[in-house]
Amino acid sequence: MQRHGVLVRELMSLVNKAIEDLTGCYGKVNERHIFKLLSGEHRSPNGQLRTALENITGLPAAELGFVSRGRKNADSCPTPEDDPLYRRTFLAAAAAAGASLTAPSAVRRRLGSADVDRMNAKLAAVVSMDDKYGGTRELQQHAAQLAEETAQLQNTHMASARIRSELYGVAAAFTASAMWAAIDGRRLTEAEPYLNRAVTLAGLAKNRQVLFRVWGHAGIMYRHLGRPADALAAAEAARATSITRSDPLYASLATARLATYHADMGDDRSALRAIGLAQAGYDRADQARHRPPWMAFYDQAELDSLATFAYLRLGRWEDAERHAHRSLAGLRPDLARNRALTHANLALAQLGQGDIEPAVATAQNVPAAMTVNGRVSMLLTDFTTRLVTVAPRSAETAAWLEYRRTAT
Repeated sequence: MQRHGVLVRELMSLVNKAIEDLTGCYGKVNERHIFKLLSGEHRSPNGQLRTALENITGLPAAELGFVSRGRKNADSCPTPEDDPLYRRTFLAAAAAAGASLTAPSAVRRRLGSADVDRMNAKLAAVVSMDDKYGGTRELQQHAAQLAEETAQLQNTHMASARIRSELYGVAAAFTASAMWAAIDGRRLTEAEPYLNRAVTLAGLAKNRQVLFRVWGHAGIMYRHLGRPADALAAAEAARATSITRSDPLYASLATARLATYHADMGDDRSALRAIGLAQAGYDRADQARHRPPWMAFYDQAELDSLATFAYLRLGRWEDAERHAHRSLAGLRPDLARNRALTHANLALAQLGQGDIEPAVATAQNVPAAMTVNGRVSMLLTDFTTRLVTVAPRSAETAAWLEYRRTAT
């Protein structure tokens, strides 16, 4: 609730709507129930309420602080395929999205803030799922369906100009999430078509935050497509959005990403300058300011992670290792994919200094479930190639090759 700026009454409405989605009848949870959950008086909500809370937040009950009734707690970090909540959430959401698209309500009603809040809660759940599992194909499809559902609302119902603009903004954010899931999963040919749609929706919404996000993702996509000049141009477009002039945190993120693209192009001076500017902007930012849920990932740990990427590209192994350690020390526990990326980068930094045994040990810290993530897998493949090149016959190399074979 603190992270997403949700009040008790708002959470109550979201819970009752989620119960309606599950049962067909609007829930009867009141503010007193919510306060008891927050105080810890009720630590074992019934199955209906527990599922509603899980669907709203995208987090399992255990991570919300609740105790299961009559069952052992599930593994705190299951793979997506083994997580029944993950499968149930996406199956239910996909069915609901499909039904809303194919059979819209015959009654035209006036959309309001509650509709925007409902879609924003679903967006927060998508962001949370990405933090935990990375860009799975299910997440990509789910986000794309929600984008279409949000846009379709406007064609089947009435709305004021303000509500219409806000819904376009949410639809753009869902499209950006679908785009990001495809990028993170290295399905780059699937990512590119989302770009034009996301830019169009963000323009209709006149939403500068979402437009910033879209261009930021575009830069990463172009980088992985081997188009460094386009990546640099997209990053410059993100930095040029007006939100970076009013909020230093956005400016910091845009500049930190620019550092990696300058490093890709071999521009050491610009890369190092961008890292310094990004840190200065971050230090000036008001961390308590309310921002969209998809900006919650950007903290000092993420800034250090981006600096690690830049230093690796520049071959500055000691600097890369220092920032990777700082990133790991500050990473939030829910950012499982980012932790895997940082371990992979740290292993590359150690290997670059000839520290083979520590590098292999670090690489083995990447959970087996995360080794199939597109970007993580790419880094580990790079690590494997370099390791085999510098120490083809070492015991550490043999151990790593066996670990990699077993994990995949």
